[in-house]
Amino acid sequence: MQNGSRRYWSTLGIAFFLSFSIWAPLFCVPPMENILKQEFSISNTQASLLFTIPILMLVVTAIPSGLLADKIGAKKSICFGAVVVAIGTMGRGIANNYLTLLVFSLIYGLGFGWVFTNLPKLVSSATRTGRAGITAGIYFSGALFGDALALAITLPLIYHLTRTYQEVFFLWSIPAFLAAVLCWVMIKEQPAIQSSSSSVTLLGKVLKNKGLWLVGILLFFHNFYFYTWANWGPQLMMQKGANPDQASLTTSLLLWVAVPTVFLMPKLAFRVGLKKPFLWVPGIALAFFAWAAIYANLTISWLIMILIGVVNITRFITILALPTEMVPAENIGAASGLIFCLGYLGATVGPIISGHILDLTGSLKLSLYSLVALSLIAAGIALFVPETSPNDKSY
Repeated sequence: MQNGSRRYWSTLGIAFFLSFSIWAPLFCVPPMENILKQEFSISNTQASLLFTIPILMLVVTAIPSGLLADKIGAKKSICFGAVVVAIGTMGRGIANNYLTLLVFSLIYGLGFGWVFTNLPKLVSSATRTGRAGITAGIYFSGALFGDALALAITLPLIYHLTRTYQEVFFLWSIPAFLAAVLCWVMIKEQPAIQSSSSSVTLLGKVLKNKGLWLVGILLFFHNFYFYTWANWGPQLMMQKGANPDQASLTTSLLLWVAVPTVFLMPKLAFRVGLKKPFLWVPGIALAFFAWAAIYANLTISWLIMILIGVVNITRFITILALPTEMVPAENIGAASGLIFCLGYLGATVGPIISGHILDLTGSLKLSLYSLVALSLIAAGIALFVPETSPNDKSY
C-alpha cells in the first residue's frame, strides 16, 4: 500500500511539472502580442495564430498520439513530446521573421499535443476508482500555474529584464527539457494492456461511443469561450483603460483562482455523487459573465475575471476526468484523443474569429455577445452527457 501511495504521488508530481512545462510557453504569447505585432508588422488575426497554431497541432496529434500511447505506453510518448516542446519553444527564440516564428510555434504544438493527450493515461493506472476528477485536478493544476505565471510575469518582469522576445522564449523552453528528463528517469512505465484488436478496431469502438462525442462537442464550446478570453483578455482590459502590465495581471486572475478551485471542485463533485451539474450550471454562469463584461468598467473587471476563472475550471476539470471513466483502460488514449481533437478545435477557432472581429470593428463587444450564445448552447449539451459518477446507477 505504501509503495502504491509513493508511486501515485511521484507520478502526479511528474505530471504536474509536465503540465506546467508545456502550457507556460503557450501563455507567454498573449502578453507579448502588441510587441510581436510591432516587430513583424502583422494584424491581430495573424498575431492570434501564434497562440492558436500550437493548439491546432493538439487537434492534429490527439488521436494518433493517443492510439500510439495505447500501444507503446504513455511514458515513451510523453517524453518524446516534451523534448519536441522544448525544441519548438527554443526555436521561437531564434526566429527573426513571422513565418519562422509560426513554423517553430507549429513544432512546439506537435510536442504539446503529444504530451497533453497522454497525461490522463499516464496517471490513470495510479488512480483509484471514482477519483479520476480529483487526480485530474491535481496534475492539471500544474498547467494552471504555468498559464497564470506566464501571463503575470512575462511582460512586467521577464521582458522588462531581457528587452527581447527571443530571450523570453528561450527561458520558457527550459522547463520542458527538465520535465522530459524527470519523466524518463522517475516514471516506471506500466505494462501495456494487451489487446487482440488493431488500432483501427480500437478507434472504431471509441468513435461509436456517443457519449464521448457529446463530451468532445461540449469541450469545443468550452475552449472556444476560455481561449477567446485568455488570448484577448489583455486587449479587452486595455480598451477599458488598463496599461499593458495591468491588463496582463488582471487577465491572469482567470488562472490564479483556478489553482485552488481545481482541487476543491472535484472533491465536491465526488461527495455530491453527480458530475452533470458541474457541466451545465457553469454554462449558464459563464453566459452571464460574458454579458456583464461588455458593460463592466475596469474597476470591477477583476471580479469578473475571478468568477470566470472559478466557474471555467470547474467545468473543465470535470470534462478532463470523463475519458478515464467512460471507456476501458486500454482505450483511454484513443478516447482522450477524440475528445481533445474535437475540443481544441474550439480553442483554435475562438481566438482567430475574435481577432478578425477586432480587426474589422476595433472592438471585442461582438465577440462577447457570441460567447453568451455559445455558453447557453454548451449548457444545453451538458444535459445530455452521460453521468459517470459511481454513485449514479443510470449509466
